[in-house]
Amino acid sequence: MKYTILVKVEPDGATMRLDGRVAWAIKKLIDAGKGGCTPITHPGPRWSDYVHKARALGFVIETIHESHGGHFAGHHGRYVLHTEVSILEDMAVAA
Repeated sequence: MKYTILVKVEPDGATMRLDGRVAWAIKKLIDAGKGGCTPITHPGPRWSDYVHKARALGFVIETIHESHGGHFAGHHGRYVLHTEVSILEDMAVAA
């Protein structure tokens, strides 16, 4: 299954078709709002890659570096979408 969304970028109204994990990540970022997403709250194998690719398409995404504790203490990124985007169509296409 391939995930695809058609989005409208505000305020200019440009439309973009996003596919695969970039589409998935942008959808998660839209849904999360100002709280953003982390690999902990929204598990995905390569968040940094999806964000990098989305930025290359022109999306403004902030990375906030946060610490976390536990048995595997360390750091992670919280990603926050600053580009205003509306989803025009949300679809899954059978591969």
